[in-house]
Amino acid sequence: MFRKRETLEEYQENSFWISYTDILSSLLIVILLVTAFVVFELMNTKQNVVQNLEEVTKAELVRKEILTEVQKKLLKEGLEVNITDNFSVLRIPESTLTFRSNNYYIPNAMKQGLSTIGTILFEVLVIDNRTEYFDTIFIEGHTDIRSTEREMGNWGLSTFRAISVWNFWINYVSKDYENLLNSDREKLFSVSGYGESRPATNKQENEEEYKKNRRIDIRFTLRKPTSVDFGKILNLFDEN
Repeated sequence: MFRKRETLEEYQENSFWISYTDILSSLLIVILLVTAFVVFELMNTKQNVVQNLEEVTKAELVRKEILTEVQKKLLKEGLEVNITDNFSVLRIPESTLTFRSNNYYIPNAMKQGLSTIGTILFEVLVIDNRTEYFDTIFIEGHTDIRSTEREMGNWGLSTFRAISVWNFWINYVSKDYENLLNSDREKLFSVSGYGESRPATNKQENEEEYKKNRRIDIRFTLRKPTSVDFGKILNLFDEN
């Protein structure tokens, strides 16, 4: 009888340890599966980030190529344009296009040069579907620091200057400007006005300095965040 009791106790004890071992084994399997899944997700995420980084870097190179090509072609035509803001803006200086004070009409003497700029810019943009790399190309109008009594003040005046350039290009250069689309199949070009808020000179004390601020900038915005943003994300992976 005592022997039977001992055998029963041993059986119960062995059953307990077998069950406990099974639970531990199951937990270990679950932990391994979760760990494998997390590692897979992290690697997949890093791969996606790397791919996006490559796309952004390519977009930045295309933007630089476009601005450089336009500048070189215009220089051959005797027209000066400047590349600013880390190869994101094509600035049309007062020697090529400037507006009269408190006015948004394009001067007759400047129309031929503006037509040439519009023609060359369009030709360079449509090469190899380069428009796919951009979100928006802004035609930006600016004024000098002097106030105006026009409706909406300098904000309105600068916006009308940008609209004047856009209307000139679609009416006298190419109607196809209106058909240019970005990667989301949205209109590529837009206009904006900054008034006197983004001066091109450190001071404005004479007519020459005023003229430099009555200008048009063409800003090329990419469809993705900058490579710096993606670089920061990659650094987070490397630190873990």
